[in-house]
Formats: sequence, C-alpha cells, structure tokens
Amino acid sequence: MATTRIMPLHTGKGRTVGQAIADIIDYVDDPSKTDEGRLVTSWQCNSRIADAEFLYTKNEYIQRTGRVRGEDDVIAYHLRQSFVPGEITPEEANRLGCELARRFTKGNNAYIVCTHIDKSHIHNHIIWNSTNLDATRKFRNFWGSSRAVRRLNDTICIENGYSIVDNPQRHGKSYNKWLGDGKKPSHRERICYAINDALLQKPQTFEELLGLLREAGYDIKGKKVPSLFGGDQKTYIRMDTLGAGYTPEDLKAVINGEREHTPKERRQKKTESTKRTNNLIIDIQEKMRSGKGAGYANWATLHNLKQMAQTVLYLEEHKLLDYDELSKRATSASARFSELSDRIKSAEKRMTEIAVMQKQIINYAKTRETYVAYRKAGYSKKFLSEHESEITLHKAAKKYFDEQGMTKLPTVKSLQAEYAALIAEKKALYPEYRKAREDMKELLTAKANIDRFLGKETDRDAHEAEKEKETEQR
Repeated sequence: MATTRIMPLHTGKGRTVGQAIADIIDYVDDPSKTDEGRLVTSWQCNSRIADAEFLYTKNEYIQRTGRVRGEDDVIAYHLRQSFVPGEITPEEANRLGCELARRFTKGNNAYIVCTHIDKSHIHNHIIWNSTNLDATRKFRNFWGSSRAVRRLNDTICIENGYSIVDNPQRHGKSYNKWLGDGKKPSHRERICYAINDALLQKPQTFEELLGLLREAGYDIKGKKVPSLFGGDQKTYIRMDTLGAGYTPEDLKAVINGEREHTPKERRQKKTESTKRTNNLIIDIQEKMRSGKGAGYANWATLHNLKQMAQTVLYLEEHKLLDYDELSKRATSASARFSELSDRIKSAEKRMTEIAVMQKQIINYAKTRETYVAYRKAGYSKKFLSEHESEITLHKAAKKYFDEQGMTKLPTVKSLQAEYAALIAEKKALYPEYRKAREDMKELLTAKANIDRFLGKETDRDAHEAEKEKETEQR
C-alpha cells in the first residue's frame, strides 16, 4: 500500500530561486536517509548538481518566452510516496518511485527520486522541475492532480503486486495513521476494542452489551443512540460515529445472529527487534577504576554473561569453535569489507568527477557563442558587463579543461552512459557490502569477546598498553 501527496514548491521569503531549489534537494538526498546516496536516482539531470541544472533551464525558459512570474511562481513539485512497513524493499520502492515520476510527467521534466529509510516506513521524495526539458513550457498542477497521481500510483502498485488504500478519504491522513505505526490508539479505537471484548462474552441483547461496557469502565448516556465516556476522554462519543460494524444497528444485528462481526485489528505498539545481537563484553575492572559503583558491577556482570552466551551460540552456529579458524575468518572478513568499501568509494569518486566534468562541458557549450562574440567585439568592457555571468562560466570551464589536461572533450552522452554504469555497479555492490559489513562486525566482536575471556591481548589493548608505557617512560 502506498500513499501520495503533491506539494508545489515556491521560493518563500528571503530566498532566491537557486537557494529554494538547493534547500529541498539537500533535504531529500540526505546521505544519512538514502543509504549514503545509494537510493537516489535522477533522470535528465545529475542529483549532485540538479539545483544548478534546474535553475539554468528556468533562465533559458525566461529568455525564450519572456515570461517572468513573481514570488508565487512554482519552481518545482514535490511528490511524497510512502509504503507500508515490511511490504517493499528500498530498491523496489525507488524503482516504483521512478516509474511514477516518469509516467506522471510523461518524460517531459527532469526529476530526482530519493528513497528514505530513516523511518519505520520506507518512503520516496520525488522532485521534478516545473520547467519542461525543452524550456518552452511549464508543468501545471491541474485541477484534480492529487486524484490523478493517486490513481496512477494505485495502478503501478497493482501492476507490481503491492496493496493499495481501499476507499481513500477525501481529506488524506498522515503517514502514521495510514500506515498504523503503533502510536497510541484513538478514543474511538479504544471503544471499538472494548466492544470486541464484550462481544466475545456472547451478550444476548444490546442492553447486555452496554452493561458489559459499563463494567469495562465506560459511562453511557442516551437511549436511541448511546454515547460513551471513559478513560481520558474529554467528551462523550456517540456510537453511530464509531464506523461500519460498530453502530447500534450493526451491533444489534450481530447479537441477533443476522450478520458476522469483523473486529477492527488492534494497532500494537512497536516492540524492539527480537534479532539476537552480539555485543562486546565490558571490562568491569576498568569501569570500576573510572568511578563506577557496585550496582554497575552487578549489571555489567550479568551483561557479560549474556553476551558470552550469545557469542558461544554464534560460534557454534557458524562452526567456529577453533580459535585459529575464528582469527582467520575475522581477518578475511575485514579484508573483504575493505575491498568492497574501496570499490564503492572509487566508483563514487569517479561519479563526482563525471558530474563536475559534465557540468563544465554543458557550461562551455552553452556559453561558447557568447564568448566568440565577446572576442570578436575586441574584448569590449561594455559587452563584458552585459554578459558577465556567461563569460565567467566559459572561462571557468576552459580553466578546468586546462587543469585536467583535456585536449579533446568527451560527449555528454558518453559521460551519462559511464555515470549510469557506475550507478549500476554501485547498486550491485551494496547488498554484498552490507552483508560483508555485518559479517565483519559479528566476527570481530566474537573474537574480541573470546580474547578477553581467554585473557588474550587484543590489538586495541596492545595499542593502549603501548601508549601507557610510552607515557610512563616520558
């Protein structure tokens, strides 16, 4: 199930168009929320310099059409798409976000899709330029666009085997209410849960049902349509506002055997993951020397016993009861993680280089005619003052090419192809990278616990001991 919301973006007070675009893009492609940028996909733009590209297209639109709007001008559109926890992977969510953006804009606008995984529910932030790619028209937020994007989103979800929101309300709910994130149930939900419990006791009449609700702590008034008051409610709540299946007529029909009761599912509070974690044991003596008391020592002793039990269980499950084999595996896991990390960093470095190079090539090509005219004008100061920004961009691009020793410029198309290949390589490496990171963490933690248990000196301990020795000698 996915919910959507469109938000037109304006400059706001005290900001330029460039600043406004940069602010929203900086928020949505935050590395801490997008798995270090792995879950960011862009089309007809580069996510690293999208603010400059969006702004350039808008300036080109003004030059071509002569149309200039004030502060009410829509500079971009922000579409939020959120999914039910556990129903979809981050990679699949990003793919569906790209498909939604492509089909809704009909491929006429550059866009960025950023998948956030910092919340319990995976969600996409889609930003698209309000100005079309050819810089001759703008996307208009038409009447009923919210309904249109919701229907398109539902179609895409159904096509890909994901659930949709049944009977969506005209006024949308927040993320958390749609997704049921385990927050405190509402007063109406609590009343419904109390009714569910009362019906389990098989009341013979509606009045008997009301009696069971009174026993559950609810004060009831009204005869034709009873109203309930209990808990920390501030007002009475009428039973005909509880929703389908919980009105007096519906409940009487259930009691009389005329229909089946379908109880509302209870929203449970979030619980901590039951996944076993293997943590380092604590050096109790060191903590005691730093001022910890007896209470802490008791807690730490229990903690260490639990962690050693977890460590032994981990070693048994992975058949690592031989210490030399454990050391070998830990070293191998560290080397594998470092190798994958270096490959990803290398790809990211090259992607950054391509992004800068592409930007300079585009600036050079778009300002070339202006610079040629400037040269033909004998480097006129008047011409320079009229076209200073374009001439500055051209000189900066030329300086960049000279510094890089580039005599022949690559095509933007070839750079985009290389960039796409690097993104694909990076995405392919990430699952293996994450697994290698977890394997390394588990193995190093297990080895450190065994070393401490056996009284062996870990690398960290040896390093700290050496530092202490040097300090004493000085």
